[in-house]
Amino acid sequence: MEFAIVDGWLDAARRLQSPNCDARPAGTVIDLLVVHGISLPPGEYGGGWIDDFFMNCLDPAVHPYFAAICSLKVSAHLLVRRDGSMTQYVPFHMRAWHAGESSFAGKTACNDFSIGIELEGCDELDYDARQYHALADVARTLMKAYPDITRDRIVGHCHIAPQRKTDPGQAFQWQRLYTLLG
Repeated sequence: MEFAIVDGWLDAARRLQSPNCDARPAGTVIDLLVVHGISLPPGEYGGGWIDDFFMNCLDPAVHPYFAAICSLKVSAHLLVRRDGSMTQYVPFHMRAWHAGESSFAGKTACNDFSIGIELEGCDELDYDARQYHALADVARTLMKAYPDITRDRIVGHCHIAPQRKTDPGQAFQWQRLYTLLG
């Protein structure tokens, strides 16, 4: 399936505009797609906690883990839930705050030139087939809109920040994604 991108927004995604974004540096070429994994609380799926986190309204009293992260100002461009449904938080032409301290192919500050997609999941548990299909569809759409994103420039958070991050984790099946990309 191919989606449309209109003014930086994916037509198939629910839209919630996160305040945690800004303009990319002038002249930046978007040429990297970063796959992440997230679940809030860790290992639990469903609910609106990821939305709340990216919108800066995560209630620290709800869960002990939330108290440790509620002051962080982070976002991603897109979240793919377990059922394949999507929420977009930042238009693709803007810089989302998903990668943190990072580097790829000798370039640092990957937020500047990447698009970040979160998959609802965790490192140790299998991702849902619907997520792989949605991710592949989105990736093909992004590769068409941003031709400098190629198959070898679709990476995990673990690849751009290996000292800090492990997501999307060992449960993520890279070959499955590549097969679906065609």
